[in-house]
Amino acid sequence: MKKLIFSVSVIAVIVFTSCKNEEKKDVESIVKTEGVNEIAMTNLSFGVRGNCEMCKSTIEKAVNNVEGVSKAVWDVDAKRVDVSFDDSKTNEMAIHNAIAGSGYDTEKMSANPEAYNELPSCCQYDHEMAMNQTK
Repeated sequence: MKKLIFSVSVIAVIVFTSCKNEEKKDVESIVKTEGVNEIAMTNLSFGVRGNCEMCKSTIEKAVNNVEGVSKAVWDVDAKRVDVSFDDSKTNEMAIHNAIAGSGYDTEKMSANPEAYNELPSCCQYDHEMAMNQTK
């Protein structure tokens, strides 16, 4: 009887340990998969002219509509956009083009004049304004 109880206990420990190891492998593969995604993301900051919260909304919408962009935040005071994107799906110039197409100057591109003229008056900024300011 003691041998039977001992055998069942040993089998239970082996089964429990092997199940626990399988769970750990799944977690490790998820971490590795997430790590690959993080490596593929590129973070970029550059200056964009604008004035107000409406500008912020328009600029962020233009950037977020670019395929491969995961996040865009425009800082009203600093006149700078911070972007995270998958560089296998888009590139820096595509992001600059999207912003310029929505009517805003970037460090590398001037705004589309027609889009600029269609901006609300509060969003029509000074084309000489400083961009990418430090706080």
